[in-house]
Amino acid sequence: MPNLSIKNVPENLLSQLRERASRHHRSLQGELMALLSAAVETSPSHVAPAATDEPSTARRSGSRRVEDIAAEHRARWKKPFNQGSLAADIIRADRNER
Repeated sequence: MPNLSIKNVPENLLSQLRERASRHHRSLQGELMALLSAAVETSPSHVAPAATDEPSTARRSGSRRVEDIAAEHRARWKKPFNQGSLAADIIRADRNER
């Protein structure tokens, strides 16, 4: 796989990138890859501001946001589960059998 090198990066920009990577629980290289991927995937008519501090909306292929998964589950199971024993009751019954 080819490498990419950026020379003469200002120190303040590098420290901001490191802080951003830390906030997103990524390595510096991982954060740069996410930023580059997001920049390439955006359409030319919609260009996001470069200096935002918002989390990246770029996702790996096959991953979904928690909000999307929660909405899918709410649509699938409209009523909450009310039947069945509570976990505490099951544990208490198990202990009493001993």
